[in-house]
Amino acid sequence: MGNRWQRLVAEIARFLTVGGIATMVALILFNFLVHGFNPGSHALLDDHVIWAYVIANTVGMAISYRGSRSFAFRHRSTSHPDGGRTAYVLINVATMTLPIACLWFSRNVLDRTDPWSDNVAANVVGLGLGMAARFYLFRTFIFSTPIHPRHPRRPRPHNRVPADH
Repeated sequence: MGNRWQRLVAEIARFLTVGGIATMVALILFNFLVHGFNPGSHALLDDHVIWAYVIANTVGMAISYRGSRSFAFRHRSTSHPDGGRTAYVLINVATMTLPIACLWFSRNVLDRTDPWSDNVAANVVGLGLGMAARFYLFRTFIFSTPIHPRHPRRPRPHNRVPADH
């Protein structure tokens, strides 16, 4: 495996580590807000599952930004004046629609309201789709430039034919 692929695999591993920590926090918070910790008890947002998901994942997003900036993409700079925070939030909000759509479908079309169905829809299927989209979008639009590339690219000369030939 070449250096470029090794760096990419290492970057994906760091991204998944940060995402895993943020996801665990969001997962615990989501389940607490929707299902509570005692089976059969009334939870804070049991009738507002979408809002619970948004709140839990906003907390996870804050954790994820800090981890992405200081660990997953630490070797990349950003051209954004705010360090990419605004673009980060916009990408997260946009990609959050994927698990919300899965959760909505599970609840409203399939009529599944149990904790297992909520977590499979939002935190397995939806999260997997959102994570793939976020990795690509973060790497492309926020953390796009390596700070210290090992092999800087040299500009290639243009192969222009002189006009008089």
